[in-house]
Amino acid sequence: MGSTLTVAAVLAVTALLAAMFSVELGLSVAVIEIVAGIVVGNTLHLSTPDWLVFLAGFGSVVLTFLAGAEVDPTALRQSWKASTLIGTLSFAAPFVAAMLACRYLAGWDWPAAQIGGIALSTTSLAVVYAVLVESGLNATRIGQLIMSSTFITDLATVLALSVLFVRPTWWLVPFVAASVALIVVMPRLERWFFGRYGSRVIEPEIKGAFAALLVLMWLGDKAASHAVLPAFLLGLAVSRTFERHRITQQRFRVVAFALLTPFFFLKSGMTVSIPLVWANLALLGLLLAVKLAAKGVAVYPLARRYAKPHAAFTTLLMSTGLTFGTISATYGYSAGIVDRAQFSVLVCVVVLTAVVPTAVAQRFFAPHPTATAADQVRQPDHTQEPPHRGPD
Repeated sequence: MGSTLTVAAVLAVTALLAAMFSVELGLSVAVIEIVAGIVVGNTLHLSTPDWLVFLAGFGSVVLTFLAGAEVDPTALRQSWKASTLIGTLSFAAPFVAAMLACRYLAGWDWPAAQIGGIALSTTSLAVVYAVLVESGLNATRIGQLIMSSTFITDLATVLALSVLFVRPTWWLVPFVAASVALIVVMPRLERWFFGRYGSRVIEPEIKGAFAALLVLMWLGDKAASHAVLPAFLLGLAVSRTFERHRITQQRFRVVAFALLTPFFFLKSGMTVSIPLVWANLALLGLLLAVKLAAKGVAVYPLARRYAKPHAAFTTLLMSTGLTFGTISATYGYSAGIVDRAQFSVLVCVVVLTAVVPTAVAQRFFAPHPTATAADQVRQPDHTQEPPHRGPD
């Protein structure tokens, strides 16, 4: 089954069913979509056309941008110490533990073991953000702490991959320059841009953000890097803009969660090869246990101090992985550092860490809405923007 329309139709129906199951089961739709992707990929053997790769990649960048836009800069400044400690240890402990397990227990060579350590050190900002938004915790102190800590973890992951493997090219200069320029300029254009082009049915605001993110993706690809971290910083830079224009933020979310993120999560599940995973089941169990144990040992004591009484919930969400874990494993496979079996095991572990900790956190440790209502770092904005005018 490989035609464009066939793949699109199957995934569209799968995304709809995943949304329905998410509501019925009370679990994040991201978890259901990943599992559905595994099932569809291994039963129907769908191809992965270029459009799906693009939409999945764009979806991960848009999710990260929205996550940054949800973080309150004031709350981030207040919690920088906790975020830095949790985020740093959340990277360092599983990186070292997984690397040593790959090298000495699984018998991988050092470069492959390093890829394994990097892939299993991550926390998925995309999964964390989706869960927090769906549960209404994104605007609470605990939600802000988890998102900012996740950012620190992913920053350390990217730095580790870059230092150990990526050889920078001259394209890194325009990539960094464009990232800095957009982060500095876009918030300063708010009054003029919204005054001139805002509140229209054609949504120039959303198109402008998409254009900026696609430019970052293009330059990141040229620089052998990735646009996820600049996208988070850009979202953080425009967070005050989103705070003042809640309706625009809501429409941005609708576009992302209705169209882009389902393809990202479904494709992530489709990359898992069940036969290869089954042949290496013991290794998969070992690496999954190593990552979850290392995350728990590193994060839980700090979470008890800084995220009380939601230490378990924080630890479980910090144990998730997806975007950067998959990116790291894919880089290792493309560069010939890991083979297909190693790649499949790593990706399956990454996907399982997106599913298992999230499901447990939501089912057994999710903060009750009444317990977090007084913990809002941003009060809901019920003001209305002017009604949409048609395009002039």
